[in-house]
Amino acid sequence: MSSTVLDYGVLAIGFWSTPGVTSHQQQAVPFAAQSIPFDEFLASGKLPDGYLNSEYVAQQFVERLVHYILSVPSGSYSMAQLSQLLEQLDPRTQVFFFKRLKETSPDCLKDFASLYYGFMSEFHSLLFT
Repeated sequence: MSSTVLDYGVLAIGFWSTPGVTSHQQQAVPFAAQSIPFDEFLASGKLPDGYLNSEYVAQQFVERLVHYILSVPSGSYSMAQLSQLLEQLDPRTQVFFFKRLKETSPDCLKDFASLYYGFMSEFHSLLFT
């Protein structure tokens, strides 16, 4: 086993590799274990291309987004920023966002009413599928 240690003054970070194991064979960190920079996504209004590469990942993203928006102080983001982020999700995932929002905190829907009715009016046919 070979190793590399980067020394940053007080902090030393070690990287180890196993001979004969390529980086392709080493598993990437699962999406559920990754940190999601919601504040950056909301500020920029953009998700990186290919970020939500499966339905499962999109659902996990939505679950965590709901908890994020319900836990940060008011004023940390605007409805316009949230709307811009949600517009990048596919329609079923958008509906899933509002479903999870309602299930997680039923009373909060009044705070998101304009956003909710704006999106739901566009996807009326999806509500019955």
